[in-house]
Amino acid sequence: MGLGPLHTVSLGQARQKAREHRQQLLDGIDPLAARQEARRAALLQAAAAVTFRDAADRYMKAHEAGWRNAKHRQQWKSTLETYAHPVMGDLSVAAIDTGIVLKAVEPLWPEKPETASRLRGRIESVLDWATARGYRAGENPARWRGHLENLLPKRSKVRTVEHHAALPHADLPDFMTALALQQGIAARALEFTILTAARTGEVIGAQWSEFDLAAGLWTVPSDRMKAGKPHRVALSDRAIAILEEMVAQWGRDGFIFPGAKPGKGLSNMSMTAVLRRMKRGDLTVHGFRSTFRDWCAERTNYPNEMAEMALAHTVSNKVEAAYRRGDMFERRRRMMQDWAVYAYSSQEPAGDVVLLRREA
Repeated sequence: MGLGPLHTVSLGQARQKAREHRQQLLDGIDPLAARQEARRAALLQAAAAVTFRDAADRYMKAHEAGWRNAKHRQQWKSTLETYAHPVMGDLSVAAIDTGIVLKAVEPLWPEKPETASRLRGRIESVLDWATARGYRAGENPARWRGHLENLLPKRSKVRTVEHHAALPHADLPDFMTALALQQGIAARALEFTILTAARTGEVIGAQWSEFDLAAGLWTVPSDRMKAGKPHRVALSDRAIAILEEMVAQWGRDGFIFPGAKPGKGLSNMSMTAVLRRMKRGDLTVHGFRSTFRDWCAERTNYPNEMAEMALAHTVSNKVEAAYRRGDMFERRRRMMQDWAVYAYSSQEPAGDVVLLRREA
């Protein structure tokens, strides 16, 4: 155990310190452990000025470079400001215990279990960061396993998960016939979204640089994908026809589906507005992915993994994932073409709708 540098601690002082530490040993105290504990106590005392709000802000600044987009940071900030900061924002991060965490999370748990779960996870992350920085010590009071799971009911027991409202696949042809009558960029974007089984963010952010129309290929970059990996989308004839319609109207520059503001794409709610205009407010844009998945399972012989690839779902089964050495792109092309043919299979198109087909 070091007692200090020679130029600072004299021989007499060193002997005195040695006697004190030997006395500690006689009293059953480990002098090294005692010194480390004193240092830790000093750090915690200095950290008393670091509030949970301060720690949360510093955590977000440290991690935002790894988040997919600004929306994710805004969701983090909004959740903490709305539910956590009124309870613990001004408290020392070192003083937060289980009771304080429950005071923030428990009122939400019965009514908004998904929001409450995200809040708990974000509080846990901030407190883990604070511990790693030396601003607090001990177990994390917001941890789930072995702790809060014993104090709060499982989310599955609180309320049934509400899935996105989806159109039964048997009703899709009539819906697509009605959608074809709708005018405007948002209507064509919704049609394209359904045909590609894509997510809203993937479509409204799509730019011409991502497309190869000759190859019938759309490559969505990783920063717009939920799984954080690039995704190849096989385009049906009708999907390509929609893109060519956009080229004819707006040129091949910037966003595929331009919004009202110059240099911007459509808003998140633009396709939802089309559904409301069609008196189909009971549906969601995301729900059409379920319509596609149900069609694959109930009306086709396409394998389950092919449909999952088309939806860009992450595979949780490690064995299944190990065997996915390719993305079945050419087989998926046939599947997406069959999906488009089915979507426009209504026997009596309304009005003077012309269903475009691209020659092979």
